[in-house]
Amino acid sequence: MNKKLRITITILLIIFLALIVFYPKYKPLLAKKIQGDGIAGEPLRQAQQKLNAVGYVIIPTHLSELINQSGTLRPDEEVDLTFETSGKIVQINFTEGTRVKKGDLLAKVNDKPLQAQLEKLEAQLKMAEAKEFRQRSLLDKDAISQESYDQVQTDVQTIKADINLIKANISQTELRAPFDGIVGLRYVSEGSFTNSSTKIAKLIKISPIKIEFSISEKYASEIKIGYPITFKIVGNDKVFSASVYAIDPKIDLDTRTVLLRALYQNKNEELRPGTFASVTLELSRIDNAIAIPTEALIPQMDGEQVFIYKGGKASSVKVNTGLRTESKIQITDGLKFGDTLITSGIMQLRQNLPVVLDTMILNQ
Repeated sequence: MNKKLRITITILLIIFLALIVFYPKYKPLLAKKIQGDGIAGEPLRQAQQKLNAVGYVIIPTHLSELINQSGTLRPDEEVDLTFETSGKIVQINFTEGTRVKKGDLLAKVNDKPLQAQLEKLEAQLKMAEAKEFRQRSLLDKDAISQESYDQVQTDVQTIKADINLIKANISQTELRAPFDGIVGLRYVSEGSFTNSSTKIAKLIKISPIKIEFSISEKYASEIKIGYPITFKIVGNDKVFSASVYAIDPKIDLDTRTVLLRALYQNKNEELRPGTFASVTLELSRIDNAIAIPTEALIPQMDGEQVFIYKGGKASSVKVNTGLRTESKIQITDGLKFGDTLITSGIMQLRQNLPVVLDTMILNQ
């Protein structure tokens, strides 16, 4: 045995003897140190690993499939007022922007020549009727032939027909309101010459009012007469309700859409034709549905999953989805009422990660 080996063995023996002598003295201190690191230190590390999150309690709710479309308000009735004949305007009996009733005389064209012809024919009718009366008396006495009486009777009927024709021509010189409504701005003045193509003014009826909009052809079979809709207009937060009263039977070849019209009573006439409308249709409604925010859904290679809060930890759950809206999605399998969904920190979540819920939100 050489000198180096003896020295090494001696040092090892000294260390071994030192451990035997001093270990009982320092054993309690080592145990306390190990206990402090192993038991008190573990909760600290766990607390540092916990994730603060938002909980979303799932309760029964209703879920609707909505279609949002742009529409336009149109008057219930609208017409350009024109005369049926030509001539000089001699009367204008309406004030722009005022209400008129059906049958009101709005304007008139000169009808003096026709009135003169009417007076002439009425005078001829009196003479013809008097002659017909005398001829009928003679016919009763067999003083004249039936042929002679028939000729006189025909003359009376001819004059009456001419009178009716003149009265019809006179009525064409009068411009009357075809329905109750509001007359717009006028485009002519008294003394103007007019014909059948001259626009005098516009008459509109805005109570009720129509909402015109289009929907995609794939929804055409679901919309029927009487289908309810809601709409809003620019500058007004009120939600108006109406119902579909007409559906175009033809699909537009360029846009592949179907044109519809709904009717709103507009009793207070607060809505005006030509206004832009944002139309909403509810295609389907599911009551007592399990619906979650779309941001809580995590797509996977083999499907979709969410994380729920369970026993203070995050637990992943495979789910099946159904109806989707802009902000929510229906869960058909995987969740139940009462589950607490985790909706924040989605990217940091993993199975059995400790979670602290800072906020609880009820599903609405």
